[in-house]
Amino acid sequence: MKAKNFLPIAIAMLFVAPFLQSCIDDDDDTISLRYPNALVTVKTSSDNAFYLQLDENTTLYPINVTKSPFGDKEVRALVNYREEKAQDSHGFTKAVYVNWIDSILTKQTRVTLGDDDDKTFGKDPLEIYRDWVTIAEDGYLTLRFTAMWGYSGTTHTINLITGVNPENPYEVVLRHNANGDNYDHRADGLVAFDLSALPDTEGKTVKLKVRWQSFTGEKSTEFDYCTRKTTQVAVANIADTQATAKIE
Repeated sequence: MKAKNFLPIAIAMLFVAPFLQSCIDDDDDTISLRYPNALVTVKTSSDNAFYLQLDENTTLYPINVTKSPFGDKEVRALVNYREEKAQDSHGFTKAVYVNWIDSILTKQTRVTLGDDDDKTFGKDPLEIYRDWVTIAEDGYLTLRFTAMWGYSGTTHTINLITGVNPENPYEVVLRHNANGDNYDHRADGLVAFDLSALPDTEGKTVKLKVRWQSFTGEKSTEFDYCTRKTTQVAVANIADTQATAKIE
């Protein structure tokens, strides 16, 4: 997803991958380079080419990064890039120069344990931001959220629970477990959930209902969701989290 504007997300300002820091020196360290301008899925093609999925129809070929910094993992990521129209895109939609990229916590969904959900997955409150990075796309639900943290450095756990409504497989619950951390300050986080465990929508767009425990009681919202389609890429042969806000 391409950013419609540059929002002042504190966590995003920290997302500068060490191996790309040299791309931003003191002479061109402009404001625009400090913020992400897209939300992508990091993928590897059948020919082991590293690329970025911007949306269902757009793939980005990084001309300055030959190998995924995240190994063989498929993850959602924030990226700052510029299009290089004069460069060969090697069968992808666009050739781009990556200024920086950093992954978002990317997880599988979990299946409900019924009455044990509170004990296992927690019921600590959180809020979901209405934000350009809060979206269901490319087979993932990506969420920007805020919760209360203490200063103990305790790692919080966040999960997306499926199977909570036998009559609607596309109803899920976002669960937050503070693991006993004290509530001292609010901090933001980003998380993405792989939705491949949900039933195939068979090309149709359905409503994905997400419920969560907020600071003022239970809330819910709906996202448009369609099972991810396989991206066809004709590839040529190619040689906020704040410091105290830990989540898993």
